[in-house]
Amino acid sequence: MSDLSTTPPEGYDSEGYPIPTATQPDSEAMRAEMLKIYPQKTRRKREKQLLTNNPETPPEIGANTRTIPGIITQRGCTYAGCRGVVIGPIHDILHITHGPVGCSYYSWLTRRNLARPKPDQPINFLQYCMTTDMQEEDIVFGGEKKLAAAIREAYAMFKPKAIAVYSTCPVGLIGDDVHAVCRQAKAELGINIFGFSCEGYKGVSQSAGHHIANNGVFKHMVGLNDEPDKEKFRINVLGEYNIGGDAWEIDTVLKKCGIHVTATLSGDISYEQITKCHTADLNVVLCHRSINYMAEMMETKFGVPWIKANFTGAEQTSKSLRKIGKYFDDKQLIDRIEEVIAQEMAALKPVQEEMRKRLQGKTAAMFVGGSRAHHYQHLFKDVGMLTVAAGYEFAHRDDYEGRKVLPTIKIDADSRNIEEIEVEADPKRFVPRKTPEQLEALKAGGFNFKDYDGMMVEMKKSTLVIDDISHHEMEKLIELYKPDIICSGIKDKFVIEKLGVPCKQLHSYDYGGPYTAYTGAANFYKELDRMINTKVWKLITPSWKKPADPTIAMGKGIDSPTNKTIREVVAGMAKAWKPQKSAPASSAEG
Repeated sequence: MSDLSTTPPEGYDSEGYPIPTATQPDSEAMRAEMLKIYPQKTRRKREKQLLTNNPETPPEIGANTRTIPGIITQRGCTYAGCRGVVIGPIHDILHITHGPVGCSYYSWLTRRNLARPKPDQPINFLQYCMTTDMQEEDIVFGGEKKLAAAIREAYAMFKPKAIAVYSTCPVGLIGDDVHAVCRQAKAELGINIFGFSCEGYKGVSQSAGHHIANNGVFKHMVGLNDEPDKEKFRINVLGEYNIGGDAWEIDTVLKKCGIHVTATLSGDISYEQITKCHTADLNVVLCHRSINYMAEMMETKFGVPWIKANFTGAEQTSKSLRKIGKYFDDKQLIDRIEEVIAQEMAALKPVQEEMRKRLQGKTAAMFVGGSRAHHYQHLFKDVGMLTVAAGYEFAHRDDYEGRKVLPTIKIDADSRNIEEIEVEADPKRFVPRKTPEQLEALKAGGFNFKDYDGMMVEMKKSTLVIDDISHHEMEKLIELYKPDIICSGIKDKFVIEKLGVPCKQLHSYDYGGPYTAYTGAANFYKELDRMINTKVWKLITPSWKKPADPTIAMGKGIDSPTNKTIREVVAGMAKAWKPQKSAPASSAEG
């Protein structure tokens, strides 16, 4: 809530959270109801991933662990995290997926990473699906020659500045050395060509692909161009992928303040911007999980400090702008930031107040990847809505509990499977952006670097935190909590809506957006009103409200009439079946 004073207004509790219009069920009872269906071994694991929140002392959550076989999950694979999330939005790199065409489909602009190349950059490779289209014979005899030929063909057609090659599961299984092929092609063609060992099975989720992508971008692109931009206040925005134009809204408001963005990794970004992003004076991290590795490596090698920020929600956008201004410690910049905030809030306030009248007390649940399950809760709070349950697809413990738990996280076998780059300060290019005295002055004034407290701290007490939610748990949540809207992904969007609840798909925004900064906030408020207050949802009857079908006997398990009939038929077929004798060795024996 962006205008919360000492005395909360009507409809809000003492903590500043909106009071739901409907009575909410007991969260512990809700949790028990969700878990009781599981076998004992499965239940023990899910109990660690489905918790009742306590923001004062966040409980330890079971995160970044493999999904239990048989449970339908929202997660993606390592290849999806590398190719689809982090590297994919770079619009002037030619991307080649080395593998079958089924995997390669994901590389054809499936995530709405919008891009506007400059006039001197006529090619936008986001519109192309490049693949080696591996066939059975390639799996048997190897696909390295086919990959080398594909690189040559792509270079002859498009003359790109750089080519990235992505390994899929079959490539890792048969042992194709994509890195050797890329090195040879780089020497032959004279452009930057590099590979990613991002086979889908390589990690717990797409999070492993983020890490692999960060390593590759840092090794092969960052630091190739030491010429900085001429603007005074230069930053990088990390972990923003320009879904529906989000990065453009952030860039617009930053420009109004006089802050220049050298690079946005990876939304609407060019190869040249990445090569010189190490010349910026500050890294602003939005999606902590997908790119904190890059922020740490750039600070170690080049001296670029980083801060956690959030441009989702009016209050959070203002807070982030003020933090950037405080870092640069320039009065003219700070004054300009306050002017921009006042102008933007004056335009947003009427929309916010009107939508609050229509949405006050409504409830939401969020289960999305990246930062969205956390950051979008601020947008709901802006208009008087309460998030009753939330969770990530691929988070680690620090995304939930904050970076303070990093020393206590155990390195498991899956994590060791991912390369850890040894980074040292560059002897010539490491430049501290602040003197020790300036850093001490900032800290004394309450400024914190790397200050990410995680999602749990900002969620209301006794709300549910669910990591890697299953379809069963989602259905139970809808049945018991009856949230007014759920934000999730495409895998369960239509399942949710068939149960009578609107679902805002936040992976690609259902072709909506942008939803960042002040204009984006207004867009989202209106979208919530449109989705929640439409009458169409009253025409849907969820499954638990329908009368039981005696022919199906739902809930009776193996003893249902249907299953008994199936068992009788199978038993009859088995009784009637007789093994055939082997065919005679020759006609003479017949």
